[in-house]
Amino acid sequence: MLFWKSVFWISCLLVFYNYAGYAIIIFLWNKLRKPRHTIAPDDYFPTVSFIVAAYNEEDCIERKILNSLEQVYPREKIELIFITDGSTDCTPQIIQRYESIKLLHSGARNGKTAALNRAVQSAQGEILIFSDANTVLNNDACLQIAKHYFNKSVGGVAGEKKVLATNDVNDATNSEGFYWKYESFLKRLDSEFHTVVGAAGELFSVRKSLYEPVPSKVILDDFIISMRIAEQGFRIIYEPNAFAMELPSFSISDEKKRKVRISAGGFQSIAMLPGALVFWKHFKLSFLYISHRVLRWTVSPLCLVIALASSFILAVFGGNLFYQVCFAAQIVFYTSALCYRLFPRLSRKVAFIKLCYYFTFMNVSVFQGFFKFIQNKQSAAWDKAKRGTNYTLPEVENPKLS
Repeated sequence: MLFWKSVFWISCLLVFYNYAGYAIIIFLWNKLRKPRHTIAPDDYFPTVSFIVAAYNEEDCIERKILNSLEQVYPREKIELIFITDGSTDCTPQIIQRYESIKLLHSGARNGKTAALNRAVQSAQGEILIFSDANTVLNNDACLQIAKHYFNKSVGGVAGEKKVLATNDVNDATNSEGFYWKYESFLKRLDSEFHTVVGAAGELFSVRKSLYEPVPSKVILDDFIISMRIAEQGFRIIYEPNAFAMELPSFSISDEKKRKVRISAGGFQSIAMLPGALVFWKHFKLSFLYISHRVLRWTVSPLCLVIALASSFILAVFGGNLFYQVCFAAQIVFYTSALCYRLFPRLSRKVAFIKLCYYFTFMNVSVFQGFFKFIQNKQSAAWDKAKRGTNYTLPEVENPKLS
């Protein structure tokens, strides 16, 4: 039984380390050292190219345009670029109504990555800010992002993603908001320790001079772009006061499509970023990258299965009460997830059951994403998931430039 006990404890410790342990380590480290802050002067406004890649977004593109025009930033210092390659609806025509926006459109659909590469070639700003078409930003997001570039060690800035609660979507998808609050907490810790490991495409920014064109087959363009800059020795800062608000997926099937794609992209990213695993080259980056990302995409889901199997063996054949309780607790957890899947209406008001389901669902998606990756079946071109519509945007301040 010693072998199975070792297997069980190693599996549990790896899962704990991935989801909480490493965060505790860097939280304590951040508390023990002096914070480093570089304050930009009030008149620091680098030139900005604000880039939105939109594919068949006629249902939300005008809202995005109006929100972008409301950004509090000197007009002469910011250019708005919307690229709509491959769109077959009225998205390009809607954008054409606004003379202050530079429209790039090509009939060929080569994926978001190719569109971003083309938009960057056309960009004139020192700073590139990327935002998804289906998100709404707080009015001073560009201002909050730009101030960090006064520090020459900063190569990029990651904004915060806020998932809005709605009344017309499957309740399990609303757990996405809880997950992103957890992810935002981790990003804050990572940034204070050294750097964010991978920005979210809803809102992120990089220095144009550091941008490297990304191959068109890349699935997670935002992750690869930001990680390549971190590999060059620059920091990616987390800025929670620049946030992108979006709705959760309309249904769990829509969310599944998105999660599987992200998981397949995670495995692709690991294959594309071997240098980030080299500890002796950049210790802090490798530590964060492996602890936060690589384990989440590879070892942790497998360890959950191994922990369940090993605790079953120890409970049945070892007869130890402790392992019987551990096995029973896991059965309760996964049964709760199954109950939500089978009886969502009965489980809707129990937060624990929803979280059990979403956690299990995320880890199952990793396995599905892995098989899509090794079979090369995950397209880089994204078929957008349907999202909810019944929501109210929170009030945000609209600061004025002095």
